[in-house]
Amino acid sequence: MSEIKFDQALKELEKLVEEMEEEELSLEDGMKKYEKGMKLSRICLEKLDKAEKKIEILKQPVGENPETEPFEGEESSFE
Repeated sequence: MSEIKFDQALKELEKLVEEMEEEELSLEDGMKKYEKGMKLSRICLEKLDKAEKKIEILKQPVGENPETEPFEGEESSFE
């Protein structure tokens, strides 16, 4: 599942949350969906972390004392 693209993982996670909010689930089904959601969430966070690190590397000046700056992008819609 870790080879899944960020956009696909996010869409699956959003769909899963929607299903959990709308449906009456048994404990077993709820737990399965929760576990899958946590895996998808981890995948999204890992991909975002990798992207942030790549941005920091790309911003490093050439020289002996590279400096990094935190990535300050647009407000995310993940909140």
